[in-house]
Amino acid sequence: MTSTLKRALAGAILLTTAVAAAGPALGAGKMLKVFSAEGCECCHLWIAHMKSAGFSVNGEVIDYNRLDTMKQEAGLEPEQTSCHTAFIDGYVIEGHVPAREVERLLAERPNARGLAAPGMPAAAPGMDMGDDPYDVLLIHKDGTSEVYASYR
Repeated sequence: MTSTLKRALAGAILLTTAVAAAGPALGAGKMLKVFSAEGCECCHLWIAHMKSAGFSVNGEVIDYNRLDTMKQEAGLEPEQTSCHTAFIDGYVIEGHVPAREVERLLAERPNARGLAAPGMPAAAPGMDMGDDPYDVLLIHKDGTSEVYASYR
């Protein structure tokens, strides 16, 4: 079995586990399971942003090594990652993705891994420290990405 296939299978197992852990509300597409590292305040601010948009959020603080492993198992490339990782209805949401893009993802249901706002964009929800432009990426099943939304 190739390493790419192993990563894809591990990601599928992780997503299935996250879906099961999130409970029945996930079927409605509104429950987020968020994993963050201890001491990350911007993660809490992003969670507040998602709650204010109507999402139910189940957050869990985990150690950095476990969080990094989770990102890898979800099929994210290092350049696609941020400070927290969330799962919703079979998708991974990496970093400070605006709630409206998560809503759009759930409405459109693309055949993809999920969305990412790589790094920690200063203007993104939960960061709110400027107006620097940033992109939200759609992460395809093969690990490649394309711009899903631009904030300028």
